[in-house]
Amino acid sequence: MAPVNPSLDEVVADLESEHEDLDRLVAGLDEAGWDRPTPAEGWAVRDQISHLAYFDDAAVMAIDDPEGFSAMADAAMSSGEDPMAEHLRQGRAMTGSDLLAWWRTARAGFVGRAAGLDPQARVVWFGPPMGALSFVSARLMETWAHGQDVADALGVERVPTARLRHIAHLGVRSRPFSYAVRGLEVPEGPVYVALEVPGAAGERWVWGEEGPDAVRGTAEEFCLVVTQRRNLADTALAVEGPLARDWMAIAQAFAGPPGPGRPPARG
Repeated sequence: MAPVNPSLDEVVADLESEHEDLDRLVAGLDEAGWDRPTPAEGWAVRDQISHLAYFDDAAVMAIDDPEGFSAMADAAMSSGEDPMAEHLRQGRAMTGSDLLAWWRTARAGFVGRAAGLDPQARVVWFGPPMGALSFVSARLMETWAHGQDVADALGVERVPTARLRHIAHLGVRSRPFSYAVRGLEVPEGPVYVALEVPGAAGERWVWGEEGPDAVRGTAEEFCLVVTQRRNLADTALAVEGPLARDWMAIAQAFAGPPGPGRPPARG
């Protein structure tokens, strides 16, 4: 079955649930826990959370003051400095409890603005403007993906949920972006995607019509690959045909420059 298009209220509610799941992972950390390294090279747990807090604040600005946001984003991208440097400095100067408070305030601010968006609205961002549903889904994707880094750092196995449908949908729709961000032409031809629904044996989410190029497997592993939290080699995804293999080698569902991906964990 194709995923049913959610309402904006449903995506906002799922975003809040994703926030709460990650909050439970970090709420009881001591300072050593906040400084534990994650699989993202050079980033500790605190850096993952400061990243979310900073960009939730930026998302509020994008909604409230689009012109001011665009000027800020242009300045950040043309400064020549690592665009991540500012929020990393902020988070590293805070205690864990202050950092947690910052993220809680930032995410609540964004949820409040997101709930009031016109579902047909478009919101400026660091790439092209996004529709309201995609914009909120992208914040959910970021929360889940950075939450995966935190979970990996803490040795926690997360239970996949149906909230992955939002991330999987962004992953499928971002196929052209995965090429464009690398200055490449999108190969002609469709790729069929069929993913097992978490917690629903025998049910699948599908995109497109079956053909020679296809990606099949669990929604969780697909989402891990398109958010570059796992190397394709470390999954059981079945990737069939040259178009599918080409795409999954560079798949990127998040905005910004080309991601470096993750090295394989096994030989």
